[in-house]
Parts: sequence; C-alpha cells; structure tokens
Amino acid sequence: MESIDLKYSDGTTPDVKGIIFDYGGTLDSRGIHWSEVIWDGYVDAGLNQFIAKEQYRDAYVEAERELARVRHIMPNDDFLALMRKKIAIQFKALRNQGAALSDSAADAIAVYCDRRARRCIEEARPTLETLAQRFPMMLVSNFYGNIDSVLRAYDIRQYFKGIIESSVVGIRKPNPTLFRLAVDALELPPEQVLVVGDSLHKDIKPAEALGCRVLWLKGKGWNPADDALTHPNVITLVSQVLDYITSTQP
Repeated sequence: MESIDLKYSDGTTPDVKGIIFDYGGTLDSRGIHWSEVIWDGYVDAGLNQFIAKEQYRDAYVEAERELARVRHIMPNDDFLALMRKKIAIQFKALRNQGAALSDSAADAIAVYCDRRARRCIEEARPTLETLAQRFPMMLVSNFYGNIDSVLRAYDIRQYFKGIIESSVVGIRKPNPTLFRLAVDALELPPEQVLVVGDSLHKDIKPAEALGCRVLWLKGKGWNPADDALTHPNVITLVSQVLDYITSTQP
C-alpha cells in the first residue's frame, strides 16, 4: 500500500490526530457490499434454487427505495430488527413477481445477516479499541436513523466521540458535508484526519476533496465496474488501519 502524499507547505507530513469511520460495509462486512451479504443469506436458506440473483437485486433496489421513502426503521431498532424489516420488503417485491416465499425463510436470512455482521464487528473490535485509546473518532454513515441503537447493541458505541448520520442531518453521502461535520466535531484540520470507508464514490472521494487522508476498505462491490476501480490506499481488513498508522507516523 502506498502512503498518501499529503504535506504541509514546509514539506513535512502531518500526523493523523483523528479518525472517521464509515459504518455499513466497513465495520460490519469487511468491505463487501451488503447486497452480496444478503444474497449469501438467500443462498444459505436455499432460495437461489427458486430465485435468480437478478430478481433478488431488483427486489433489493426496490426495498432500499421504499426505506428511503417510508419510515419503516425506528430509532430503537437494532440490526436484527432492521434486517427483518428490510427482508420483509424484499420478499413483498419477490412475491409480487410470483415467488412463493415463507416468513420463516425471511427470518432465517435476517438472522444470517445479523450473525455475519456480529462476526465482522468482533473482528474489528480490537482495532477500534486500540485506536480509540489514541485518537478521537467519529462515525459517518448513510443510515436509517437507528445507527446509535445498532452500535450500542453491538457494544461499540463507546469508541466514537459522535455520529453523523444521513437521515438525522438530512444530507447523504457522497455529499462531503457529512465528512466536514465530522471533521469539525474532531476540531482538527482535515489533513490530520484519516477517513476509512468501503465506498470509493461515497467515502473516499468526498473525504479526499476535503483534504483528509483516506483508506479504502475494498471488498466485493455492487457490480464488476466497482470491483475494477483502483486507488493507491486500499486495505482489505479493518486491522490494517493500525498498520497504516504505524507506518506513517511515530
């Protein structure tokens, strides 16, 4: 991984003094797009025998659009509750296409996704704990208004000084304003802030536009075009953030 070429006017490189993490796709799935994780849940439930992946992807998009229009997700919903509601909307779309799907299969997929997220969170926990002892950290996320409840249910809320959530502030990434709000909350210049996210378009580019350092946690994307994208600062595990910190500053 190449180092980021950020320098002050005197030629020195600024140290990282604060960190901003994205949440969904970053801390809870190792950079894998959540459409792929949920599809794995469909496969685990045996539904790929009856539903083509393209059918599922259409239902995934329809569900995301409905969740953006209608307040299904409540502030106190944890991730399992969120996934149960999301899968129910997907199943409604698929049933409208003639698929015979049981409620038990929907619940099995939601439970599968919650378990996947928990494994990723537990994998990331030691890194978050170590980083939080050294740096103030913020979390920035396009989410449904319940990210605080999700973080508390997974017992990682304590690692973050604050949260900038799209549905709360009324702005969605890739608008760099979300990152600007987080940088301001850290009370640091952007060049001293490291942003870690799973989306080149929604996380990395807007953070770079502000002058922040960036690490792109890259996993399987939405489509082959996303998978083909490149960037000098790519990681594949959250733990590699520590490697970057160690390699770039005292």
